[in-house]
Amino acid sequence: MAVYTDVAAEDLSPFLAGYDIGELLAYKGIAEGVENSNFLVHTRRGYFILTLYERRVAERDLPFFLALMEHLASRGIICPQPVKNKAGKVLGKLAGRPAALVTFLDGMWIRRPSAAHCAALGEALARLHLAGADFSVRRDNALSVAGWRQLYEGCRERAYKVERNLEKVVAAELEVLERDWPRDLPQGVIHADLFPDNVFFLGDKLSGLIDFYFACTDTLVYDVAICLNAWCFEPDHSYNVTKGRALLANYVKNRPLSHQEWEKLPLLARGAALRFLLTRLVDWLDVPPGALVRPKDPREYARKLRFHQMVKSARDYGLAEP
Repeated sequence: MAVYTDVAAEDLSPFLAGYDIGELLAYKGIAEGVENSNFLVHTRRGYFILTLYERRVAERDLPFFLALMEHLASRGIICPQPVKNKAGKVLGKLAGRPAALVTFLDGMWIRRPSAAHCAALGEALARLHLAGADFSVRRDNALSVAGWRQLYEGCRERAYKVERNLEKVVAAELEVLERDWPRDLPQGVIHADLFPDNVFFLGDKLSGLIDFYFACTDTLVYDVAICLNAWCFEPDHSYNVTKGRALLANYVKNRPLSHQEWEKLPLLARGAALRFLLTRLVDWLDVPPGALVRPKDPREYARKLRFHQMVKSARDYGLAEP
């Protein structure tokens, strides 16, 4: 279960009393996700999601995330909305952690996405990028290329425990990406963590996007690369070009890519694979004592990285040149 900080009912009830949402009826930890502690809260006014922000989320960034959700919703993106307490604030403290309550979205995430789900995701991602174009607040991506070496140095000497010679693979890839990373492509608000468990469906219809706590200002097509990694590989780690084509075709139908974005997509996909390889590696080696969390296997992203290293052009992902 993805809960780092447990919450006792005798602490939760007084916290919720500061909101106009009725009496607490029940609550439970939510199993998905590995970054924050999340709870489904049921009160007399309905269901809400309570999030306690953990180690990778800086408290100073929380106003950005919460304001972004409000902005995107005003532009037609279906996403959770922060709930203000009786004092008009969207942030509080619970169990020693910054905490916020957001509205509950109907739907469920898809464990084995089809090409149709990938197509819906491609359209939603493009719409998110367009909706964020006039969001005036900026937040740099702390987990982009400039931050990867620090992650690597923190786990370099223990990486062999996960996979033989993994530290050498990561070191070599870091050199390439730090040297060649594109810095002049279109930028804007990106989700940066739009995995299947952050996208809800009702049947085959996409019903909402959640978990904006890695959102930031970065290269837009890097967000596409993250989604290719998260949505278009099969359980045997093979790339499904049909899913990739569906995702990319619906993205470019709504937000066309430039030739430069198309050309750099394979390198950005390598970067996206390395980013999640590194953060999973850190989590795998450094799970906090007593945390009720199952870290995700970093070797999955080592395999994806090896695939991207062999890709010749974006055609291999299913995207024809603009």
